[in-house]
Amino acid sequence: MSDNETSRTAGEAGWHVSRYNLSAPVPDSSMVAIANLFKGTCAEYNPIELYLLSVIEELDENHPIIERFAKRGVIANFDERAALETMGRGSCMGSRGVGLTICPTMGCNFDCPYCFENHYPRKMTPEVQDDVVALAERMMDACGARSLSVTWFGGEPLLAPEIIESLSERLVALAKERDASYSASIITNGFLLTQEVADMLGRYEVSRCQVTIDGIGATHDATRHLAGGGPTFDRIVANLRDNKLPFEVCVRHNVHEGNRHEVDELKAFVEELARKSGNDLVYYPAPVTDSEAADDRGEQVGLLCDSHVSDIGVTQEAGRFHVGRGHYCGAHNIWSVGIDESGNLQKCWEAVDKPTYSFGTARDWDPKEPLASASRPDNLTRYLNTAGPVPDEECQECVWLPSCVGGCPHKRLYSTRQCVPFKNDPEAYVLALHARIGEDKDNEKADKSKREK
Repeated sequence: MSDNETSRTAGEAGWHVSRYNLSAPVPDSSMVAIANLFKGTCAEYNPIELYLLSVIEELDENHPIIERFAKRGVIANFDERAALETMGRGSCMGSRGVGLTICPTMGCNFDCPYCFENHYPRKMTPEVQDDVVALAERMMDACGARSLSVTWFGGEPLLAPEIIESLSERLVALAKERDASYSASIITNGFLLTQEVADMLGRYEVSRCQVTIDGIGATHDATRHLAGGGPTFDRIVANLRDNKLPFEVCVRHNVHEGNRHEVDELKAFVEELARKSGNDLVYYPAPVTDSEAADDRGEQVGLLCDSHVSDIGVTQEAGRFHVGRGHYCGAHNIWSVGIDESGNLQKCWEAVDKPTYSFGTARDWDPKEPLASASRPDNLTRYLNTAGPVPDEECQECVWLPSCVGGCPHKRLYSTRQCVPFKNDPEAYVLALHARIGEDKDNEKADKSKREK
């Protein structure tokens, strides 16, 4: 340093401890794990590093620890909350990709007690299919889309495979015409997932499928039964075992009080099913939450208690740890819409069965004039306006904000704010992240080895 330069402390240079750090002592060691929710990092720190972090603003701004801490996000020299708010505003219009959740029918051959939908058997007409393709074209042109992503949903979408095939052919062609990438996934109960259907989905670039299994045998059949009554477990398992599936299958386990005892057994069952079939099957536990439709029917299953930390919820969230973001889901992005079988547009797939939540139609809505062409502009703006800055003072001050971004927009608007269930026990979450540090390193080594080969 020259005689003319004045030494500054890190604090004078603007450095401070991140407001989005969570920590937990590492068992049987002197180390502490710190997760930074803004940067999406988790690492161990020794006592000397912890001391330096505690006095960070008093250190010289050129202290070598500054760079390491800053890279991991545990210190910052900017307003992280303001950055999240900017990211939230940008998420509403900033994407160069179009996302469509398309329901070829809202009919369903199952009658699951916790389902959030009301079902009706109509199928998408050829005229509405024309409207969907025209809407996709308008949306792609309006945002200069580099990608088109489609999720097939319902109801049960495989009650209408002919519509999936017809629309897929046209949407794949549309993306190709605009030199944009195309990707697709499907959420299905798996009962109608025959080899013929799987081959068709594979031809039209469906790369991911979600199928729900609620337990082994009778446990599954107790909640995921046919609409007229009757078991479904054996048929679904046979489809996953006996057919060659050209896509990854996420086997979702809707965990509730009646089946939580089978988590480990079902996970092992799915892993063995994958091994025997050669199919790419991945087990995914998802705790059941409240459902207005199920409450209306009086058929709700026993929920996992949201007031207690759930090992399932902690493990699930740790498994999808990500960099902080300004949006929760596609409901915060104008280029992401749900389309029901009649062509009504919604901002959330939990609303696709409820036309009163629609903001317009595939025939009439023009994304170049999103409010002027919307039949119910409020149903569009109220979802977008739950993005950052999150309209809730408690959320704005919460350490979890980069991860939950205020929670599910639909539940915030029409039910209650949904916080992470382990909000008051952050150490459990940090230790779950810490347990993945070695796992992530092993995965990185494996990926590097594959690349070198």
